[in-house]
Amino acid sequence: MGNDQKGLILESYNIEGVTEEECRSIFFGWVLALDDSTDALNAIRNLLATYEKLYPKHPMTRVLNEGLTKENLKGSRRGGRKRLKQFRQLVKNSNPTS
Repeated sequence: MGNDQKGLILESYNIEGVTEEECRSIFFGWVLALDDSTDALNAIRNLLATYEKLYPKHPMTRVLNEGLTKENLKGSRRGGRKRLKQFRQLVKNSNPTS
């Protein structure tokens, strides 16, 4: 579970009847939980290598593939990674259980 430390992605594949919208929410939580030093694209590729053949039509497989598209990466050229880091910090600071 190296790319899925909290098991969020694994659990999404085990939820019967999970929707694509729910998978997007789970994916977002997974992204926020990534360490800042983790290359998200490589992590997504590794997750797809693990799950895509087993679950080709699963909504999480579609969401992971969407995470690799160029359209979803455009923000990184405009400081998206910096904003993501700031957002992660904001979420951590506002969550009393962290």
